[in-house]
Order: sequence, then C-alpha cells, then structure tokens
Amino acid sequence: MGKRIFLFLLSNILVITTIGIVLSIIGSLTGVGTYFTADGGIHIGALLVFSAVVGFVGSFMSLLMSRWMAKMAMGVQVLNPDKQTLSYEEQQLVDRVYKLSRAAGLTKMPEVGIYNSREVNAFATGPSKNRSLVAVSTGLLQEMDDDAVEGVLAHEVAHIANGDMVTMTLLQGIVNTFVVFFARIAAWAVSRVVREELAPIVHFIAVIVFQIVFSILGSLVVFAYSRHREYHADRGGADLAGKDKMIHALRSLEQYTSRVKEEQASVATLKINGKKHTSLFSTHPDLSDRIRRLEAK
Repeated sequence: MGKRIFLFLLSNILVITTIGIVLSIIGSLTGVGTYFTADGGIHIGALLVFSAVVGFVGSFMSLLMSRWMAKMAMGVQVLNPDKQTLSYEEQQLVDRVYKLSRAAGLTKMPEVGIYNSREVNAFATGPSKNRSLVAVSTGLLQEMDDDAVEGVLAHEVAHIANGDMVTMTLLQGIVNTFVVFFARIAAWAVSRVVREELAPIVHFIAVIVFQIVFSILGSLVVFAYSRHREYHADRGGADLAGKDKMIHALRSLEQYTSRVKEEQASVATLKINGKKHTSLFSTHPDLSDRIRRLEAK
C-alpha cells in the first residue's frame, strides 16, 4: 500500500533533478534565471524563487505522471468492462470499487486494475479524484477473503475521496523548495574551496549529489504525513465498508505479514531489522496500532 508513495517520491527526485539541471544550463548560457551575484555570491531572493519554481513544478509533474508511472512500473492491467470481457472475479472487483466510489461521493469512477505479484498489496493513485486508479495485486485476491478485500478497497477509495495525493503534492512542493535551495547553498560553499577553474563542474556535480541526499532526508517529512493520512483512510474505509470489514482487512494483512516474516526467518540476518531501523522511512503506521484506533472509534 506504500507503492504509490515510493513511486511518487522516485519520480519527484528524477523530475526536480532534471528540471534543475536544465534550468542551470540555460542560466549559465543565457544569464536568465541565474541566482549568482556579480562577485560570485548568491542572491538569496532569486535562489528562493528559482527553488520554488523547480520544487512545485517538479511535484506537480510527478503528480500528473503518477497514474501512468504506476501502470508502467507495476505492470497494471486495467479492467474495462465496456471494452473487454471480464472474468467473474474481475467483474466483482470492478463492481466493488464502483460501489464504494459512489458511496464516497466520487462523480467519476476510478480505473480499476490488477498487477501480478505474490505480495498482498493494493494502492490508489492519480492526479485528481476524476483521474484516479485503484490497483490490487493477484496475491491480495488469492490470500484475502471477500470481506477483507472490500475493506482494503474501501481504504484505497477513501484515499482518493480525501484528495491525499494532491495534499501530498503540495507538501512535496514545499519540501522540494527547501531541498533545491539548500542543495545549491551547500554546492556553492563546496565550489568556493576548490580551484577557480574547477568550481563550475564541482558546483554542478555537488548540486546533484546534495539534491539527492536532501531529497531522501526530506522524504522523512512526506513519510510522516503519509502515516498520519493512513489513519484517516482507515476511518474513511470503515465508513464506506463498515468498521468490522476494515478491521478484518487489517487483521488479515497483519496475519499475512507475520506468516511471511516467519517464512523468511532463515534469511533474516541478511536484512535490516524493520521495526527498529526503518520506522522513520515507513509510509504506514504499525498495523496493531491502526487496529486499536479503529476498535476505539
């Protein structure tokens, strides 16, 4: 369920890096949009404007590409009942998503897709409520019963109805602005300590390196926001499918996760302990905590 976040962040890093490189080259050749002063310093105001343009254009371009990129990266097969003959299971999946979408007040039905993976997973993505996608893995359909599947689908539809991708894009635009700004400040500082003839190339390389590093650090803010929004999607899913089905879906996912961990115990020494070392980079809160919050609702 964190697939959409990682795909969005990956495309965001690639887009803002590309935009930054292009604008820097244009600026160095034409002098347009440059943030350097005549004595080699930095004009802070101009750099802030430059950073905001790159940051927000990058995040909104990533949003616009999110549905297409998810289909390509995950190999999603979109189910279209108007243009293809669907199996009973496929038609049932489409019908459920449409029913939940109408209950959530969506005026245009999301695309519904399946991708081939043993992993029990699902995600929702898209640039707007009217251009969205709900995709589930074949593993989820095989492992979960009907009530659990409905709970998962309700959770994903709630993400769309809540406009989570758009609000995340605005947050990412702010994060990008700071990433671009401080990456160029740091690169400028590094270029000042090397020989003058090496300064341009050092600055160019340092910008890319610092931008990637700061983007990874900035993603901690996005991950924290994502964890916060998961609780809202759980509550929204409970309203759409029923509290019992939403809790059942989370319990099913918890049981599956526990079983997978036991099956992979023999290779556990090759992996970093997830609970202790990856919590800040997690896009979702702990399942047991999500269940407790729903039960207390």
